Amino acid sequence: MGLFSKIKEGLKKTRKSVMGQIDSMLRSYTKIDEALFEDLEELLVMGDVGVATAERICEELRLCVKQNSVTNPALINSYLQDIIAKMLEGGEELHISTQPSIILVIGVNGVGKTTTIGKLAKQLSDQGKRVILAAADTFRAAAIDQLDIWAQRSGCEIVKQNEGSDPAAVIFDAIAAARARNADVIICDTAGRLHNKKHLMDELAKINRVIDRELPDADKEKLLVLDATTGQNAVNQAEQFREATGITGIVLTKLDGTAKGGVVLAIKEGLGIPVKYIGVGEKIDDLQPFDAQDFARALFEKTE
Repeated sequence: MGLFSKIKEGLKKTRKSVMGQIDSMLRSYTKIDEALFEDLEELLVMGDVGVATAERICEELRLCVKQNSVTNPALINSYLQDIIAKMLEGGEELHISTQPSIILVIGVNGVGKTTTIGKLAKQLSDQGKRVILAAADTFRAAAIDQLDIWAQRSGCEIVKQNEGSDPAAVIFDAIAAARARNADVIICDTAGRLHNKKHLMDELAKINRVIDRELPDADKEKLLVLDATTGQNAVNQAEQFREATGITGIVLTKLDGTAKGGVVLAIKEGLGIPVKYIGVGEKIDDLQPFDAQDFARALFEKTE
C-alpha cells in the first residue's frame, strides 16, 4: 500500500462521518446562500474542527465563491479542499540537520508516545541515521522495558537507568553517548503523567536546561504526541503543554480509529502548532510524515 493509500485508509472514519455529512448537506441545496454556510459551519464544528477554525473556513469559502462567481453547491467541495490544505501547510518538516540533533517526545500516558518513538527511530535508522534512544520516562519500569524492545526492533542503541532515576541524568548520559558514538539523532522519552501536574512540568524544564546547556547549537524538536480519538481534549492538552514547555510540533496518533480527524485543523489553525506526523495504523510503517495536500485530498476523495 502506497503512502497516500495509507493516509486515505487511515482517514476513512473521518471522511465517512464528517465529509459524508457535508456532501449530503451540499446535495440538499440548489443554490449557495447564507443558510448553506451556516449548516456547513455547524458540521465542521461537530467534526472537531473547532468554532474559530470553522468560522475562518467559511469566511474563506465565502470569498472564493464570490471571487469565482460560483453558484453550484456541488462545486464547493473542491474549494473547501484547497482552503483546508492551505490552512494546514507550513512547519511540518522535521528539523534535525545537526550532529547530533535531539527530539524530545512529550505526552500523557496512553497516547502511544513510546510506540511513536519506536516507529520514528525505525524510520530514521532506515534513512541511514545513527539513532540513540534515551529512556527518560523513569517513573515507570514498564516504560523503560517497552522502549528497550523498540530499540531492538529498530536496531537503535538505548541509554537507560533504573526506575526512579533522575530523567535529566538519563538525557545527560544520552548526549554524552551520542557525542562518543557520532550519533545523528537522540530521541528522548519522557514521563507521561497528567499534563497539569507541576512536578512533571518542573521535570521537563530541568530536562530542557540540560539539553540547552549541553547542546546549545543543536537542532531541537519538542514533539507532543496526542490521541486523535480524544478530539477537543487533545487541543486542550496541546494548549497546556505549549504554555508550559514550548512545542515545535504535534504527532497525532490513532487517526484510523476515530471520526475526529478534523482536530488536525483545530491544532494547526487554533494553536499555530504544526502537525509533523500522523499515525494511521498499528504497523511500524503506519507513522506517516504529515503532508497537508495529501491529508486534505484524503479527506475529500471518494471511496470506491
